[in-house]
Amino acid sequence: MQNLNKQKRVVSIQDISCFGKCSETVALPIISAAGIETVILPTAILSTHTGGFKNYTFLSLESQLDPISDHWKSLNLQFDGIITGYVGSIEMINKLTAIIKKLSNSNTLVMSDPAMADNGVLYPGFDLEYVKAMEALCNQADIVIPNLTEATMMLGLPYKEGPYTKEYIEDILKKLTAQGPRIAILTGVYFSDDQLGGAGYDRDSGKVFYAFDNKLPGYYHGTGDIFASSFFAAYLNNQDLQRSLAIAVKFVHDSIERTYQAKTEVRNGVDFESGLGEYAKMVKGSNE
Repeated sequence: MQNLNKQKRVVSIQDISCFGKCSETVALPIISAAGIETVILPTAILSTHTGGFKNYTFLSLESQLDPISDHWKSLNLQFDGIITGYVGSIEMINKLTAIIKKLSNSNTLVMSDPAMADNGVLYPGFDLEYVKAMEALCNQADIVIPNLTEATMMLGLPYKEGPYTKEYIEDILKKLTAQGPRIAILTGVYFSDDQLGGAGYDRDSGKVFYAFDNKLPGYYHGTGDIFASSFFAAYLNNQDLQRSLAIAVKFVHDSIERTYQAKTEVRNGVDFESGLGEYAKMVKGSNE
């Protein structure tokens, strides 16, 4: 019989950007705030993230991924969820495919965020071969959570600017799930210039769902990582897909709003920390 009082455990597999609030440095506090034990398997250490900073340092931890995951396997550690984000190289993506299988069991929920592109362009250092490798990794996940740039790249479709139509968004969602994942979540969705949010599709139920908030000025780094972590943790707290999406949209919106009001430099990331208390209440609340 399942122990309903047992604390859930997630492993987050992505880089550590020491400054800039993204990847592991947002996944660890956000998922932990939801009451979930959060274990990290860092793919690399960077002095800052790669968006808006020059001369950042980069140290690959590829050589440590197998020894760390093998040690966990020897301890018989069980994971309720695995989340992957920024990886950095094709070789490491290929290695992660085997590591995810090693650390998973029949009850492990796997979610992959491609974390490779935005606003129609790839991040520095990535090419179309990287896109193909990331596509293969995402297709093995239960949930894929790209932005529209990443989704269109993985599907081989041209990227276009919004506002979008429901027909366009729902076609992309269904094509993503046709590749393998049961659930697809799209970020950066909007049907008018004054709104911004996300959309989701559950292949098993055939249901499409949306959540929006008002659009705020500026483009802030790390918001996709915050969205992915807050969505995943809410869903693992038994929130349904609609509410998990709505929680993530609100949490990111409120984090951006605090940051905008404080006039913080956009490349420094957003103030999600001040909202963790409210977020914890939302993920423990009722689906009603």
